Amino acid sequence: MPELTPLDQIDPASLDDYLKVMSKAVFQSGMSWRVVDSKWPGIQEAFQDFDARKVADFSALEVEALANDKRVIRNRRKLAAIVNNAQKMIELEREHGSFRSYLRSYGDFDATVAALCKDFKFMGPTGCYYFLYVVGEKVPPHEEFRAAYRK
Repeated sequence: MPELTPLDQIDPASLDDYLKVMSKAVFQSGMSWRVVDSKWPGIQEAFQDFDARKVADFSALEVEALANDKRVIRNRRKLAAIVNNAQKMIELEREHGSFRSYLRSYGDFDATVAALCKDFKFMGPTGCYYFLYVVGEKVPPHEEFRAAYRK
């Protein structure tokens, strides 16, 4: 994971913003950050700028088409995970009133990471750290995180 700075943080205005950041974490799982960054404009276009409701409605045929689209990282499992994650975000937003409320309902970083890993596909601890940091949630210092979650 590249060094994160306050410039990497956003103030999410909608579920689409959360989906965009989470999707980047999904694609970065097990891949070079440089590869993801180089493909990111095409990925955003293919996923309709991460409009959560549109992505949640992608059919199996649309996911299959994406798996053959040179603009994206053509990992079928990750592509399907983005659709699944959009569906789950919509469900959790409905259940909690907002996605931010869902994230803050767990009280601490470790519990939030555990929930994200359980509720979303291709989200491991490092992806969760990245996601939470970028969307402006509280995370421990990176050195502490690495020490606690070192494999």
